[in-house]
Amino acid sequence: MISKRRCIVIAGAPCADVPFVRQTVRADDFVICADRGYAVAQAAGVSPHLLVGDFDSYTGELPADVERLTLPADKDYSDTYHAAEAGFQRGFRRFVLLNATGGRLDHTLANLSVLEWLAGCGGEGRILSKEEEIRLLTTGAHPFAGCSGLTFSVFPFGCTDVTLTYSGAKYPLRHGVLRHDSARGLSNVFLDDAACITVESGQALVILDRGAV
Repeated sequence: MISKRRCIVIAGAPCADVPFVRQTVRADDFVICADRGYAVAQAAGVSPHLLVGDFDSYTGELPADVERLTLPADKDYSDTYHAAEAGFQRGFRRFVLLNATGGRLDHTLANLSVLEWLAGCGGEGRILSKEEEIRLLTTGAHPFAGCSGLTFSVFPFGCTDVTLTYSGAKYPLRHGVLRHDSARGLSNVFLDDAACITVESGQALVILDRGAV
C-alpha cells in the first residue's frame, strides 16, 4: 500500500553526509531529490524516482530517464516543499527528509515548516541526520520506542504554548505548559525504551540528539 511506504526527500543542504544518506535509504523507499539533492543522491549511489526543483543550485547533467518536475526560479515555496507536495500528491503519507539541516538557517526553518504542512495534511514527517532526529508532534500520544538514553528537547512550534505529559523521562512533566518565549523544554533524557510524549494541546517540535549516545 503506497501510503505505508516511506517517501524520502533528499534536500540540498551544502554539508551533505553522503554515507548517512546511503545507509538510510531503503530499497522500497520512493526517493525524490530536491534540486541539489540530486548531487547528494548521485554521490550516495541512490537512484531517485523523481527530481523536483528549478535546478539553480545543481549544475550537472540531469538524467533523461528520471521523471522531472521543473519549477520556475521565481516561486513562493522552496524546492523541498514542492518535493514533499509532489510525494503527497502521489499518495505517500510517511516522509523522511534527508540533508535538510545545516547551511543556511532560513532553509532549515523552511524545512521545519514542511513538517508542519505534512502534519496539517494528515501525513507524518521526520528530518533525519546522523546527529539528530526532528519530529513535529500534534495532539495525541507519541511513543518513542528504543530511545532510552537519548537526549531530547521540546519546543512549541506554530503556537504560543503546548501542554504535554512525558512518561519515561529523566525530568518528568505532567500536564505541563511549555511557552514559545522560554527554553524550559531543553535537554531532557529518555530513561525508558517505552517512553512517550503526549500532547494535550498545541503542537511541539521534538529534537532527539542521536550523537549523544
